[in-house]
Amino acid sequence: MTGTIESRSSWVAAGLTLAILSVSYGSPLLIVVGLKPMTDAMATERSVLALAGSLVWVGTGFGGIPMGWLADRIGIRWIVAFGTAMMACGLALSTLGSLWALYIGHGLLIGVFGNGAIYAPLLIYVSRWFDRRRGAAIALISSGQYIAGVVWPAVFERAIARFGWQSTMLAYAAVVALAIPPFLLLLKPPPAPVTTAGGGARGPRPSVLGLHPNAAQGLICLAGFCCCIPMSIPSTHLVAYCSDIGISPTHGAAMLSVLLGCAFVSRQFWGSLADRIGGLRTVLAGSLCQAVAIAAFLPVTDERGLFAIAAAFGLGFSGIIPSYAVAIRDLFPSAEASWRIPTVLFTAMSGMAVGSWFGGLLYDRFGNYAPAFATGVVFNLINLAIVGFLVSRLPARGAAGPASIPAT
Repeated sequence: MTGTIESRSSWVAAGLTLAILSVSYGSPLLIVVGLKPMTDAMATERSVLALAGSLVWVGTGFGGIPMGWLADRIGIRWIVAFGTAMMACGLALSTLGSLWALYIGHGLLIGVFGNGAIYAPLLIYVSRWFDRRRGAAIALISSGQYIAGVVWPAVFERAIARFGWQSTMLAYAAVVALAIPPFLLLLKPPPAPVTTAGGGARGPRPSVLGLHPNAAQGLICLAGFCCCIPMSIPSTHLVAYCSDIGISPTHGAAMLSVLLGCAFVSRQFWGSLADRIGGLRTVLAGSLCQAVAIAAFLPVTDERGLFAIAAAFGLGFSGIIPSYAVAIRDLFPSAEASWRIPTVLFTAMSGMAVGSWFGGLLYDRFGNYAPAFATGVVFNLINLAIVGFLVSRLPARGAAGPASIPAT
């Protein structure tokens, strides 16, 4: 029986991280819920407001690369504390009501210095607590986004209707500043890795899946970018879309909560699946489910049907992003994870940003969301082609190869 670093403390670390992300990921949802009233109040177009939400995703991905490096040097507590302070400042700045304040507040402070200092560093931190159930653990902590999606949209919708979007945003800044720091005091350094048979730190390989390692990385990044464009369109525009077709904002916010709630529940399944069949195969399965669901948004406009599709979309897409992180650990040496994982997250979140903004742009041009959903289908098919190609180059399950050797 080989040793393992996993213990009860590993799941405590994962639980604390889940709690932090459940709060921090409420910040980009304010624009999602308030997209239509904010557009009316600021007398602008939806694509202009959607761009601010897009900048959060780009900033989060970009900021994760240097912040992950910095967390290894000054400690996870300090870097997350810094991100918490920057996020609260970004929310406060955004309430000034001008577009420049919204873009700087969301893109730079909430994105680069806020969630950029929280998500990727915490994902890497938790991955170092696990060597056997890493997929399940990464899926669990990534579900903080969906817990936030279940809890916060209904709260934001009611608060915006009663107090206005600026007061709601300022109040949430106070929640962020007060709720996250107590969890940081409980974070402990991860244990030293235990070398397992066949799973120790491996040196560089001449190829990955028969490709140059950086070529394989590039294809994974491109696949992540393409799958996140369709992923972001319903996530960003669902509440506004419901309002356009006569569904009340309260029901639209509830529909978003259903989508993200189903994503939270199913993400645990996808994480366990990734531990069994590998990250890339799990990405392929999740992307196929997402493609079917995004296509279903095109013909259906009745409320009951949309609730069902939103639930199916959440069930399908939720395992994709964590499985990319698992795939990196499957295919590359452990020592390279600290920069390869944030790089994949950056390109994936850039896809989220492009999809969010482009969906708004297509709405402004055509006056409906059908072109946006159709565009999502096209990018999802491109993703399936890329991931399918990579999966075809994996060794057979059970054969000796990168996908069958556990990384530590």
